[in-house]
Amino acid sequence: MNNKTRKELAEYRDKLEEIKANIESLADEEQEKFDNLSEGLQMSPNGEAMQEAAEAMQNITSSIDEAIEGLDELIP
Repeated sequence: MNNKTRKELAEYRDKLEEIKANIESLADEEQEKFDNLSEGLQMSPNGEAMQEAAEAMQNITSSIDEAIEGLDELIP
């Protein structure tokens, strides 16, 4: 792999870090909204959807972490 490719991959890695941070922030906000609902509202369809969305965003950040780790292995 040449230096140009390494540099591009490093830029993509940095972008993934930024995207991950943004998604983590949104997941935290969604989780906080859910946590602030009464127990009855948490059990409602809307509450359950909020919880599922927060969990899905957390799963996405885990996947992004794996992609970042893969890039780190390519670009020492």
